[in-house]
Order: sequence, then structure tokens, then C-alpha cells
Amino acid sequence: MEFTELELTEAKRQIDSTLHKLRETVKTFEGKDNPGRYKSQITLAKRRITAFEISLALIKREIDELKKGGA
Repeated sequence: MEFTELELTEAKRQIDSTLHKLRETVKTFEGKDNPGRYKSQITLAKRRITAFEISLALIKREIDELKKGGA
């Protein structure tokens, strides 16, 4: 499937926003009085952060490839 640079840039922006929110969620849960109570939510959020970081790396690679080909 082919994507335009504009589509990839917008996807990156959306993922960056979601990553920020997830990182804040982890901080909130870890800062609670009994963070062990939120272990499953913290684990899920951290796994999602990793998945989104992988997605970002792949999107950045794709944007770089488009710029090389378009130059």
C-alpha cells in the first residue's frame, strides 16, 4: 500500500500525540498511592508505547525514502 508524504506526516503527528498521552497515563498510574493496583494498566500502556514507537520509526523511514526518491 502506498501513502503520500502528507498522509505519513499526519499519521506521525497523530501517533506523537497519542504517545504523549500514553506516557502521561503511565506517570499518573505510577504516581498513585498504590501503583501495584494498576499494574495491568501500566503494562498495557507501556506495550502500546513500544508499539507506537516502532510505528513511528517505520513511518520516519518511509518519509525519508520518499524524500530521497523525490529529490
